[in-house]
Amino acid sequence: MYYIGVDLGGTNIAVGLLDENFKIIAKEKCSTKTERDISEIMDDMGNLCKLLMDKNNLTTDDIAYIGIATPGSVNPAAGIVIYSNNVKMENYPISAELSARTGVKKVLVENDANAAALGEALMGAGKGNDNVIMITLGTGVGGGIVINRKLYSGFNYSGGELGHIVIETNGRTCSCGRKGCWEAYSSATGLKNMTKDKMLATKDTIMWEMVENNLENVSGRTAFDAAKKGDKAGKEVVDEYISYLACGIANMINIFQPNVLCIGGGVCGEGDYLLKPLIELERSQEYGNKQRTEFTEIKIAELGNDAGIIGAGLLGQ
Repeated sequence: MYYIGVDLGGTNIAVGLLDENFKIIAKEKCSTKTERDISEIMDDMGNLCKLLMDKNNLTTDDIAYIGIATPGSVNPAAGIVIYSNNVKMENYPISAELSARTGVKKVLVENDANAAALGEALMGAGKGNDNVIMITLGTGVGGGIVINRKLYSGFNYSGGELGHIVIETNGRTCSCGRKGCWEAYSSATGLKNMTKDKMLATKDTIMWEMVENNLENVSGRTAFDAAKKGDKAGKEVVDEYISYLACGIANMINIFQPNVLCIGGGVCGEGDYLLKPLIELERSQEYGNKQRTEFTEIKIAELGNDAGIIGAGLLGQ
């Protein structure tokens, strides 16, 4: 049997055909164009699924199920997106709608961050382990919790909002309206804000030259690149960023003690320059660290942009 994984993103709809080992063997994608009505977006999703089947000489009888990774709050049991503001949906029966468009009877759905976490847990950085947490450092801080190889999302399917634990009381205002959320400090957005604040407070830094004296050119790499060149202000930003990231990760590990905690997002391109000081600082904050001999393995996520597709394809497992 084959499986189809659909990753409904704010920019693209990506659809993959997975074999019995949950390896992607073919992919198709198109622009989401989120300004459109959801029915038009669903038409494209359905057409991409059918295109994959046609190109690979498959019928609906060959497809065990379709899985969808979607933004927003999701009720997987009912196949409904409760609410999504990026791709506009409210109490939308996404599973039934895609089933009607493809002829595949079984269609499953999950929040995109949760699906990506499942993909990493079962087929990526956490493969072979029962308990895995994934943290995604992007515009916000997303993630997912996998316990005994199953997603955990609470009684109301809204658990796992890892970015909205508070690590700085009355700190920066988060996009959720709360103050001091981990997301406000450890996301790529938070890193850029820290960099800008440091630059405004410190004129003697090569970061101004690097961004051509324009704060709008600041990226998540600016402080790291400056620090590698010996810039003091850049190093201070990197140290501050890693300290907040370590604090949040230590919180996650102290609560869940997963086998593996993996981190995804553009900042992970820094590799060991990020990971080595992060692990050292995080370990020092773990409860009972001096008595234990086994620790959670902190790793970089492995599946990249395919995590959502693979995770969606795994939803029936």
